[in-house]
This record gives sequence, C-alpha cells and structure tokens, in this order.
Amino acid sequence: MNSSFEFVKGINTVIGENGSGKTNLFRAIRLVLDDNLYRFAYRLNENDFNRNIGAWKGHWIIISLEFSELSDDESIQSLFIHGVGNIGNNSVDKATYNLFFRPKADIRNKLSELTPSDEEGLADILDNITISDYETRFTGKSTADFNNDDVYKELVGDFQNVDFSFEIDEEKFGINIPNQLSVAKEISFTFIQALRDVVSDFHNIRTNPLLSLLRSQSEKINADDFEPISQQVVDLNRSIEEMSDVQQIRTDIKDTIKEAVGQTYSPSSLSIKSSLSDDAEKLLQSLRLFIGEPYEDYEGGIHELSLGGANLIYLSLKLLEYKYRKSDDTFANFLLIEEPEAHIHTHIQKTLFDNLDFTETQIIYSTHSTHISEVSRISSMNILAKKKNYAEVYQPAKNLDPKWVTKIERYLDAVRSNLLFAKGVMLVEGDVEEILIPIIIKQVLGLSLDELGISIINIRSTGFKNIATLFHDDRINRRCSILTDLDKAINEEDKGAEEKGSARKRELDEFSKNNDWISPFYAEHTFEVDFVTYNNEFEVKKLIPEIYSNAATKKKAKKDLDSDEVKKYGKRVLTMASNVGKGWFAIMLGKHITFETNIPEYILDALIFAKTDFKEQISSIVEFRVGKLKAADDGTTNFDMIDEVFEQYRNNKATLKDLLKELESSLETDQLVDLLKKI
Repeated sequence: MNSSFEFVKGINTVIGENGSGKTNLFRAIRLVLDDNLYRFAYRLNENDFNRNIGAWKGHWIIISLEFSELSDDESIQSLFIHGVGNIGNNSVDKATYNLFFRPKADIRNKLSELTPSDEEGLADILDNITISDYETRFTGKSTADFNNDDVYKELVGDFQNVDFSFEIDEEKFGINIPNQLSVAKEISFTFIQALRDVVSDFHNIRTNPLLSLLRSQSEKINADDFEPISQQVVDLNRSIEEMSDVQQIRTDIKDTIKEAVGQTYSPSSLSIKSSLSDDAEKLLQSLRLFIGEPYEDYEGGIHELSLGGANLIYLSLKLLEYKYRKSDDTFANFLLIEEPEAHIHTHIQKTLFDNLDFTETQIIYSTHSTHISEVSRISSMNILAKKKNYAEVYQPAKNLDPKWVTKIERYLDAVRSNLLFAKGVMLVEGDVEEILIPIIIKQVLGLSLDELGISIINIRSTGFKNIATLFHDDRINRRCSILTDLDKAINEEDKGAEEKGSARKRELDEFSKNNDWISPFYAEHTFEVDFVTYNNEFEVKKLIPEIYSNAATKKKAKKDLDSDEVKKYGKRVLTMASNVGKGWFAIMLGKHITFETNIPEYILDALIFAKTDFKEQISSIVEFRVGKLKAADDGTTNFDMIDEVFEQYRNNKATLKDLLKELESSLETDQLVDLLKKI
C-alpha cells in the first residue's frame, strides 16, 4: 500500500480521525530529515509494514521526499549536485531523498536467482527471513514514482510471478548517499510531539524544553564572562564545607568508624564536600520555570499549572527552540507540530494557527480539531481517510480553479469543516433539515449520524455545487448526498417555485452525472410537506396547541392535517412553520419525533448513499428497532422467530437475506424491512 502527500510553502495541515496515520506520516518524515533521532530509530520492525500486504517478509518500506524551488546558493547547489539533486540547466531545482528499508544483499541475491514461478523456492527463502536480515539505506537523485505499483514491482520484485532482480537502476531509483552528504545535517528541523503529558516531560532531563534551550545557550557563553560566577560557586562550596556544623559531623563520622572497626580498618581520610557545579551548562540546567496563570497573582511551578497552561508553555518553549535552531546557513527549515489542540482553548488554537507563520519555513500541523481546520486552507491541506488496514490521502483543492478554492475556504467554518472529517456527507439547504434529519435518524434507527460517520451540512444560500465539487476522484473520495426540494406546486400560485425546482434538478443531475461520489435526492414538494406525506401528521398535530390559541383554528388545522389532499395538509404545515419560523418549528417538532416516525424515502436513500456500507451497524439497528417494536406491541406479533434468526445472524450462522426474509414475514411493512432491502 502507498500514500502520497503534497505540501506547499508556508503552513500545511494534515487532518484525519484517530488511527488514520497522522503520527506515522510524521515518523516517516522524521526518519528522513530529523538528525536528532537516535540511530536505533532507523531500525524498523515487522509492525511498520502495512498489514494489508499480508506477509511482510521480502517487502520493502520506501519513504521518498521531493524538494523543489531550491536556492541557487553555491553551497546548497553543491550538496544536491553531489547527493540527491536532479540536474537541469546546470543547476538543481528539484531533488529527491529516499529511505529504503529492505532485505540485505544476500537475501536480495537469493531472490534474484529464483526462476520465474518457483513459488516453493520463494517460500523457502521468505520463511527464513527475520527482521535482522533487513538494512536501511538512503538514496538520492531518483526519478521514479514510488507510488506506482509497477515501479514497486520493478524495484522490489514481483511476488506473484516470482520475478526479482538484484541490480538496481540507479538513474531511476537513486544512488546511495554517504552519511557525510546527509540532507538531515544541512537543514533546521524541529518536531513538537502531541501535547499529552508535558508535566512529566518537564521533569525529564532529556525532554525538558527549558533545559534544551539553556543547554544551547550555555555553549555560547564566553568563558571570561562566566569566570566570576564560577569563582563564586567555588567560594560558596568552600564556605559550606567550612561550616562548624558540617565539620562537627565529619569528625563524628570519623570517630564512629574508628570505634566500630578500629584504626587499622578506618579510612585514611574523610571529607564532606559541597558539589555545586561550577560548569556553565550544569548551572543553567539548575534553573526552573515559574509561571503565573492569566489573571492570577500567584506564580508557581509547571506542575501547578492547568493542563492547558502547561501545554501552552511547553509549545511556546519548543517554538523558541525552533527559532534558536533556525539558521540562514541551512537550505531549508522544517517545523512539524503534532496535534497542538490538546487541552488548549479553541480561541488559542485558532490564534496559534493564525500567528505561526515563520519566514522561510515549511510548517506541517497534524490535527483532528475542527477549530484548526476552520482556519486552515484547503489548498494546503492533506486529508487522511482511515480504511481497513490502510489509509487514503486526499488533497481537497487538487485540480480546482484557484478562484473556486478561495470561495470554499471563505465558506468553511468550525461547523461546516466537519465535512472534511466525515466518512460521508449530507448537504441540505435549510435549518429544518439540519435540525430534524439527525433527530429522525437517531429516533428511528437508534444510531446518531455521528455514530454512522455522517456529517450533515447546511449550505444555506451558498449553492450545492460550490461545496459538492470537493467530492471527486481527484479530491475527496467520499460519498456526498445532496438533499433539496423540487417545490412541486400544491397551489396554482406556487407554479413559479415549481419551475425553479425543475431547473435546479436539471442542473444538479447534469453536475453529478459523471461523478460517482455525488448524488442528488429530491423532496417532491418541500421537507415539511413531504414529512406529512409519509404519514407523519401525528407528530405535526402535537404542535397545534403550541402554535394556535383559537379553538376554531385548532380544529381546522387538525382537519387539514388529516386530509389526504396535499393542497390542504401541505398548506397547513407550511403555514404552521411560517407562523413560528422554520428553525423554531423544527426544534418544536423534534420533541415529538419517535421510533414510529417514518423517514421520507428520499432522506433514507440519501443516508444510504452517503454511508455506503452498513455492515457493522446492521445488528445495532435491528436490535434497537425490534426492541422498540416489542415494547409497543399489543401481543399480536410473535417475536420468537425474529429473535432466533437474529441470533443466528449475529453468530454468522444466518445471512442478511435470511434475516430480512424473517423480518418481512413477521413485521411486513415496518421501515426496518425497507432499510434492509435497500442496503
């Protein structure tokens, strides 16, 4: 399996759910560029191979970085010309730097000697491979696209056809890079790990960011300038040692030893000495940071701060550490920040992202915070989507007109940016749908849209196409349902709206025609009217006493809602919504939604399209709905057979088809049957 990330100048964002691979991405970058990693970190292991490839033995791990727009500076050009650069027009403007974790030469040689289709011989070699048979090598000046499966087979070998080569085309796959020409030695690179337990980091000599700063500064201290301080420490040590109480204890210790073991076995000398260091680095490392929380007079240690306060201080010190490391002598400066949002107030998250823009620095954030993604630009964003045993990477602005990108970036806010994290998206155009659809799904199916991985986004007056265009083969490969109204007339005066609805349908059908990731779904009239059309007048009638006070009007409203004529019940429900405002009407109606509420078909179809696969949720939905039906049953339905077949289904002894057959037989027209038929 492979993934490709694209980063631009300045600030970049990597977003994705937990477990999607953000930490793995940062580790991969660090393995190539972070000169502070311990040598053993380059020793990868079996767990670093993607589980989707099956058996890892014989396979390679390849990490490839590409640099562009390199400086014309002579020293930088020299480094790349001799190491990793691809020369064109007498200078290097692009360079590649690769890490290969691969079997050692003797294993690769044995594989290359196999005759094609010798599966038994291949199995013998692979069975005896251990992780100690692997090595790490760095190459540069490669031209190959390592994301191409054919390229991987050419370099690593074709396991299916047993075809391996020992010789490597260096022009394509790169030349070996000696340690002296390591790119990591020529750049400024700082990694700020996820902020989870920074208080313990402050107590650790190796990870304390304050000590790192002091240590770096101690190297710059002039020896002559420090001499008076050093002499003061020497004098202080002598003064402590010469204290009468200290000398008395020394004498008492000597006398006690002499009494215990005699003169012959007593130490020849014994002293109590003060060991305060007069070394500049050690003296600076004895310093401790004391902080006062905002709007407090008390100044305490790091351990006394709130989690957010401690994290903010830690982050600030690491940023200062980066500033110290950043140098004009390096050809590039990199700052990686892993999930900075932990325990930090949303306003600080957004301010932090807005303000961190160091010149001549490529910054890469990873996050699952909608508040950071809100102020991120999709033009500099990579989205990680978790799949089974692997992850996919999407660039949401890829091949989009820059003007369109700008419009989308202005539109996204903390709520709407949820669509960047969701496994599926439902776009709606009004408050009623945004409020009621999640309630209906939860009450009828027993699972929330969040549990299903679906985000519902109210596009209001933005226009569906502006947002839906993000979902495309080139960009975000996730399903996006568009829910809108056809506004079919219920009265003659509504013909104008109907014509607009028809035009909107033609436009959306044409827009989504060749895009498998987008599909429009239409209410025949409007949400409110179609809601009643699907036999949900009972819920709406509950609102009559809340909306009307006149007895005659209440009676007329009830009669209208009980009518089979859409012009009567349709006009009434729209009038009720208009009287209190559509958003407030939805909130009021939401209190009366139950498991007996019917999901309009176009909404159910939109949900199924956006969700794609309900396999993991079927048992929960069936258990919830059957339980509700049991509780409401008057004793006329026999649930024993349903329970029996359902238990068999959960234990993989019956198929979904078997379960559906039994449910259809016992429950007939319940919407659970409709759902299972559709999926």
